[in-house]
Parts: sequence; C-alpha cells; structure tokens
Amino acid sequence: QVQLAESGGGLVQPGGSLTLSCASSGFDFSSYAMSWHRQAPGKQREFVAVITSGGRTMSAESVKGRFTISRDNAKNTVFLQMNTMKPEDTAVYYCNAAFSQGSLKYEYWGQGTQVTVSS
Repeated sequence: QVQLAESGGGLVQPGGSLTLSCASSGFDFSSYAMSWHRQAPGKQREFVAVITSGGRTMSAESVKGRFTISRDNAKNTVFLQMNTMKPEDTAVYYCNAAFSQGSLKYEYWGQGTQVTVSS
C-alpha cells in the first residue's frame, strides 16, 4: 500500500514561512525522485520543486530563492521549506514520487495540504 501524506499547511502572512512535510511508505523511497506541485483555485497544477534520488534539486522560477526542497531517506520524508511567502503561493500543495527504468514508470501522489498566504 503506497502512501504519501502531506502535512504542515496552514495560514501564514505575506513574508512569513512554512515548512511542509510529506511522509511516505510502501515503495523504495530512496530510488524515487520526490517533488512538490501546487494547484491554486481555477488554475492547473504546477511544478514547484524536485529533488532526485541522488540529491540534485531544481525549482520553479516563481519560487527560486525562497523555497528549498530536501529529503530524509532514513525517514522516507521530503520537505519543502517556504520562506518570504507571497499571496500567489496560496494553493493546495501536493507531494509526488516518481521512478522510471527503461519502459517502466511509476508515479504516486499525496492528497494535498492547503497553504494560504494572506494578511
């Protein structure tokens, strides 16, 4: 049973910070690239940041310099540290796990956690 469970969302003021966590189980976590995506009301889901199985990271231009993705393989958990938050960061944030080998591809999603940036 594959499970991805996001936590840490909530209400924060512009300029504030939040850290999201995604605890996972049921698959070989250390072999998967882990990423965060978000979806604002009325908009498509968009990529936020990714960390590969080797620890390389990449983030969307909209969050670069403000958000940091990290992972703890011993805890099967990926994090998203969000700083200097803006109202446009308001969205449901989803955790994603992805693996591919040749023609085999696997992808899992969490249920999402709400993040609201408002004064």
